[in-house]
Amino acid sequence: MTYYTIMPEEAYWDDKEASDSSYTEIELGGILMQVRIEENNNQATIVRLLRCSLDDYLNPAYAPGQQISFAPTLNKQ
Repeated sequence: MTYYTIMPEEAYWDDKEASDSSYTEIELGGILMQVRIEENNNQATIVRLLRCSLDDYLNPAYAPGQQISFAPTLNKQ
């Protein structure tokens, strides 16, 4: 793949969204999604669905921009 641009290479490959620590991945109801942690630490906003069935894309509860509440827990291994 070839990219033709006047931007310097450093600016083109700089991914500010991925480097932001307020984004994380969680699994909710068998759906892996990327969420943005809000300032209120038990709230998050859905950014995108990463792993789900096709029907889940039509569910308004999982639409990007929806607020979810969660409480992080430790899993015993």
